[in-house]
Amino acid sequence: MDDETRYWIAKEVAGDKFSREAPEYASRLFQQGKEAAGKKPVTLITDGLHAYHLAYKREFYAHKKPVTQHVEHIAWQKDKGNQKMEAFNGTVRSREKVMRSLKREDSPILDGYQIFHNHMRPHMALGGKTPAEACGIEVQGENKWLTLIQNASRRRKT
Repeated sequence: MDDETRYWIAKEVAGDKFSREAPEYASRLFQQGKEAAGKKPVTLITDGLHAYHLAYKREFYAHKKPVTQHVEHIAWQKDKGNQKMEAFNGTVRSREKVMRSLKREDSPILDGYQIFHNHMRPHMALGGKTPAEACGIEVQGENKWLTLIQNASRRRKT
């Protein structure tokens, strides 16, 4: 998630964050984020999970500039903490809980929720804007869902 705009960039469903596969899940998440953004992040803020450290080294560590700074501990400073991500995770977990968990890793529920989060849901911290609007992406029309579906269907034809 972009820290300034709260735009949900990438997602990865992992079974157990302490499993042997956890660094692979984290690497895939970072790869998706890099691909979606078209660049490496300037700063990567994670909690202290060792899988994130290993994935950071694999995906972003470099001796040449630009260097991605990895803040890998929970800090409560305003500009270096992961509070926004933890709050967001809680929102996703609340949604998942009423569905009685995700049944499949490739569940379309997460794709739909990502679209809703980025393009439909205004955020108080963004002055009532959606994360997409905060990024300069505006969905025109009275019914944003319909507009997004129509644009997606046109895109697939090309």
